[in-house]
Amino acid sequence: MATESYTVASLSPETWPAFEALVQRHNGIFGGCWCIWFHPDGPERGQGAEANRALKKAYVEQGKAHAALVMDGDEAIAWAEYGSPAELPNIHHRKDYDATRSADPDYRITCVFVDKRYRRRGVTELAITGALRLIAQAGGGRVESYPHDLTNQTKKMSSSFLYNGTRRLYERLGFTYDRPKGLKNCVMVKTVEPPAGTGRGHRGGGDPVSRPT
Repeated sequence: MATESYTVASLSPETWPAFEALVQRHNGIFGGCWCIWFHPDGPERGQGAEANRALKKAYVEQGKAHAALVMDGDEAIAWAEYGSPAELPNIHHRKDYDATRSADPDYRITCVFVDKRYRRRGVTELAITGALRLIAQAGGGRVESYPHDLTNQTKKMSSSFLYNGTRRLYERLGFTYDRPKGLKNCVMVKTVEPPAGTGRGHRGGGDPVSRPT
């Protein structure tokens, strides 16, 4: 294990400039998405990258957008977006998901993105772990995520298309396979407990996480 470390910070008005810089370094992410697709529909949707940026910033300022940012010093190098179903109602393959849904989770992890300079170094895992830590500090609960299920796929996918990681990664992090969703995605679940001695509503961030070798 390397002695250097990254840190994890929550997305907030204070960390917005670092998040913004990461998105801008990658041309708005997926053609100017700014990771708003999973948020509720609104008039700004489909109006271009600048409208998407403004909407995302407004959500952050209103406390309606959450993510764990992996920081290398003052620079954000990855994020894992999470939130309640009300905050993130839109998910891919919604028809398949609803047809087999028994209950809503407390939280969803819907998007994970890593700076192209840091890919294939274990940073995706750090971002997801950071999101789980922030969820725990907020009181915990049932968490769902919807990664790509490559169990029976022999062809290697580009990491830029794995917008929510892989089933194998979530299994390493203690998630349980629940059911398929769409052709190559699945629903993974995990119950996150709050830290000992804390109650609901405790918030935190900026904890060090080890850099993988």
